[in-house]
Amino acid sequence: MQHQEIKRTKCIVYTRVMGYHRPVESFNIGKKGEHKQRKYFLQKELKNG
Repeated sequence: MQHQEIKRTKCIVYTRVMGYHRPVESFNIGKKGEHKQRKYFLQKELKNG
């Protein structure tokens, strides 16, 4: 089997910190750990009426 080289584009993940957006890759090791522990949720859409 031959090794195929797969080309990828680097994806930079931003998160909102204290009112502005910052790339997660710039966080120190402690902040990166906190970011991984975050819980995500989906907010249901509110209907008028």
